[in-house]
Amino acid sequence: MTEYDNFTDHTPMMRQYLKLKAENPDILLFYRMGDFYEMFYDDAKRASQLLDISLTKRGSSNGEPIPMAGVPYHAVESYLAKLIALGESVAICEQIGDPATSKGPVERKVVRIVTPGTVSDELLLEDRKDNLLASIWQHKNHFGYATLDISSGRFFVFECDNVEAMQAELQRTNPVELLYPEDFESMSLIDNRNGLRRRPLWDFDLETAKQQLKLQFGTNDLVGFGVEDCCYALSAAGCLLQYVKDTQRTALPHIRSIIKESAYDFVVLDAATRRNLEITENLCGGTENTVADILDKTQTAMGSRMLKRWLHSPIRNVVILQNRQEAISELQQDLSDIQPILKQIGDLERILARLALRTARPRDFARLRDAYNVLPELQQLLNHHSSPYLIALRAKINQFDQIADLLNQAIVEAPPVIIRDGGVIATGYNAELDELRNLADGATNYLEQLEIRERETLGIDTLKVGFNAVHGYYIQISRGQSHLAPIHYTRRQTLKNVERYIIPELKEYEDKVLTSKGRALALEKQLYDQLFELLLPDLANMQMSADAIAELDVLTNLAERALTLNYQCPTLSNSAGIEIKDGRHVVIEQVLKTPFIANSLLLSPNRRMLIITGPNMGGKSTYMRQAALIVLLTYIGSFVPASKAVIGPVDRIFTRIGASDDLASGRSTFMVEMTETANIMHNATEQSLVLMDEIGRGTSTYDGLSLAWACAENLANHIKAMTLFATHYFELTQLPNHINGIYNIHFDAIEHDNTIAFRHTVREGAANKSYGIAVAGLAGVPNTILKRAKQKLKELESLSLQTSCSHVDSSQLTLITEHEPSEVEQALHDINPDSLTPKEALNILYRLKGML
Repeated sequence: MTEYDNFTDHTPMMRQYLKLKAENPDILLFYRMGDFYEMFYDDAKRASQLLDISLTKRGSSNGEPIPMAGVPYHAVESYLAKLIALGESVAICEQIGDPATSKGPVERKVVRIVTPGTVSDELLLEDRKDNLLASIWQHKNHFGYATLDISSGRFFVFECDNVEAMQAELQRTNPVELLYPEDFESMSLIDNRNGLRRRPLWDFDLETAKQQLKLQFGTNDLVGFGVEDCCYALSAAGCLLQYVKDTQRTALPHIRSIIKESAYDFVVLDAATRRNLEITENLCGGTENTVADILDKTQTAMGSRMLKRWLHSPIRNVVILQNRQEAISELQQDLSDIQPILKQIGDLERILARLALRTARPRDFARLRDAYNVLPELQQLLNHHSSPYLIALRAKINQFDQIADLLNQAIVEAPPVIIRDGGVIATGYNAELDELRNLADGATNYLEQLEIRERETLGIDTLKVGFNAVHGYYIQISRGQSHLAPIHYTRRQTLKNVERYIIPELKEYEDKVLTSKGRALALEKQLYDQLFELLLPDLANMQMSADAIAELDVLTNLAERALTLNYQCPTLSNSAGIEIKDGRHVVIEQVLKTPFIANSLLLSPNRRMLIITGPNMGGKSTYMRQAALIVLLTYIGSFVPASKAVIGPVDRIFTRIGASDDLASGRSTFMVEMTETANIMHNATEQSLVLMDEIGRGTSTYDGLSLAWACAENLANHIKAMTLFATHYFELTQLPNHINGIYNIHFDAIEHDNTIAFRHTVREGAANKSYGIAVAGLAGVPNTILKRAKQKLKELESLSLQTSCSHVDSSQLTLITEHEPSEVEQALHDINPDSLTPKEALNILYRLKGML
C-alpha cells in the first residue's frame, strides 16, 4: 500500500495534497506553501535528482516520514526552464482561499499545467526558435497532423498518405511535444522523439474535434478555413486543442484560425534533404555553420523564427516570390534607417500571446509601449516605397496611437519584473491611486517631525522613531533612559539595550498608512488587470501587425545579406531547367580561409542528368549542395550566391549524400542508403531536383555498380528528373553513349608523387582517374601502404584489361606478381657488407629498423 491508497490516515494538509496529486499522477506537482512550491513523496525524490536540490523530510503522515523538496516562489521560472528542457511537465498549484477565514488547510487548486509545448513565459522559451506542440493521428496508411505555436497562435494542419511524407513533416516542424493515440501503429516513426504524450482514443474523436474547433473560432462550420473534409487532420487538431485548454485553464483568444498546409504549395524537402543541406542544424546537431547561421541577421526574434520557417518551407507561388524579390531590391536603399527601428520593436508576437493568456508581465507592457512609440517613424520610412508588396505590409503594420498613449500614461518608464509589490502604474494615470500613494509616502516626513518633537519634549537626544515589518512603527529609547518614558508610552518590544514603545497618535497614523499602502497595492493590481480588458479588443489587429513587422524584418535582413555577401536576384522561369553562373556555396564560402572557386551549372530537358566524376575532396558534394541551396533560396524569394541564376519549376529537392548507420532502428549504412534511394525513385518527378552521391558504395563492387547504373537509367529515361549524379564508378561515364540527355562533367586535380592539388573547377567530360591513393597520402597513410596500393592498382587495371579481352577469372588476381621493391629491400640491395665497419653496420641496422 502506498501513500496514495488511504487518504484518511493522513493529516488534512496531506490529504489535500494527495487529492490534487491523484488528479495529476504523471507529472510533477508544485504545491504552493508560503514562499515556496513544495513537492512530496516520489515527486520530491524525482525533483531532487532532476533539479539537483536538497531532499529533506517534513514531519510524518500515516506514521511515515514525508520526503520533501521545494523551490522558492520568486525563482520558480529558472527551475521550470530546467524541467521543460528535460521534457518534463509541471502542474502549478496555488492558494486560492483566504488564510484568515480558512478553517483547516487553505483552499488550493491547479491553475495551469506547464508542458514543453504549451509554455509562453519568456524565460522558458528560446527566443529565436519556434516552440511547437503537435498531434498525430493515423488510420491505415493515412496520417493527420496538427501543430500549434501557443506563443503566437499559429495553428496548422497537414495530411498525407505515406510514412516518408509524414517523416519529412515531423523533421520540418520538429515539435518539442507530440501527442499520439494509445493505439498508434507507426511507433517507429516517433519513438526516438522527446516530449511524447500518449492520449486516450476519445481525445481524437472527429465530431468532438469539429465542435471544439467551431467553438474556438466562433463559427458554424469549418468551410471557411478549407479544412472541412480533412478528417484525419481534424482528429489530430481536436486532441491538440483540448490538451491546450486542459493545461492552460484560461481562454485562448489569440488562436483565431486554422490553416491547411498542402505539399502542392511548397517545394517539398524530405527528412534526408533537410539533414544533408544543414538548413538550421548541422550534421553534428549544432547550429554553427548552417544556412540559417549565415543568413540570419534579423533584428527581432520573431523575424528570426519566420526566416527559419521560410527556409524549411520554400513556396511555389511565383507571384509572391517575385513580390519578395522586388521588395528586397527596394529595401536595399534604406537599410541603415529601417533596421535600427526594427531592433527597438522586440518580440511582439510572444508578448501578444502572453497578453491573450493574461500572463503578460509589466515589462511586456513596457515593450509593447516602446514598440508602438516607434511605429510612426517606421511608417514614415515605408511611405516612399512603391512596391505593392511593401505598401500592403505598411497597411498591415498600422499605427496603434491610442494604445501607445494609453501605455505611455499607464506604465512607468522602467517597471519591475512582476506586479506583486506594485510600482508599475505611473503617477498621473489614476487620481485615487496617486492620493493613496501620497498618503503612504508622506509617512517619512511625519515620522521625522514626530521624532524631533518627542526628543525636545522628553529631552532624550538618542530617541528614534522607526518601522519594523513585524511590529510596525515604534519609538525607541535606550534601556538606561527608559525611566523617562511618559505614562502614555506603551511598551511594544524589548531588545538587549533598548525599549520600543507605541503611542496612540503613532498607532492611529500606522493604521492609516498601512491601510493606504494595502489599498494602493490592491488598486494598482486592479488597474493592471484592466489593461488586459482595454487591449484585448485590438488583439487581432495587433497580431496581424506583428506578423507584418516580422516579415519586414526578414525582407530587410535578406536585402542586407544580398548587399553584404554579393548575392544577385535570380530569375524565376516557366521553362524547365536550372542555369547557374558562377554559383557559390552559402556556408562554405564564408568559412573558407581561401577564396571560394565559383562554378556554373546547366540543366535542361535535353541535359537533364550530369554524371560527376573526380577526386574525393575535389568539390563534387559542395557543387551539388550549392545547386540545391541556390534553388532553395530562390524559392523563399531571396537573392542567391551567383552572378546569374535562372530557375525553372521545381516541386521537390531530394538528396542522397553521405551515409551512416541508423543503429537505433537496426539499419546498416547500406540499408539507410537504399531506403533514401527508394524514396527518391517512388516520389521524384520531371520537376524534381535530385542529388545522388556515391550510390552503391555500401555493398560489393558489382552489386553497387549495377544498382547505380539502374538508378541512373531510371532517373534519366523514366522519371526524367533534373539529376546531379556523383560517382567513383567510371563505368557510369559510358551512360551518355547510351542515353540522350546524360552528360559527363568532372573536377580535376594535379598529382605529384603522393600529393595532390585540387582545382575545384568543374569541366565538361569524364575525369581520367579517381586520385584515391593521392588523397590517402594527404590523410597521412604511410608511404609503404601507398606504394603497395599503387602496385595493387596496377594489378587490377591489368586484370581488368585482360578480362575485357579474354574474360580472365577474378581468381587470377592473386597470381599476378608484378613486384616493385620496397624501400627496405632497395636499401639492403645497395649495401656491401664486406666494406662496413662494425659501427657503420650498427647504424645501418638502426636505419633499416626505422624504415620499417
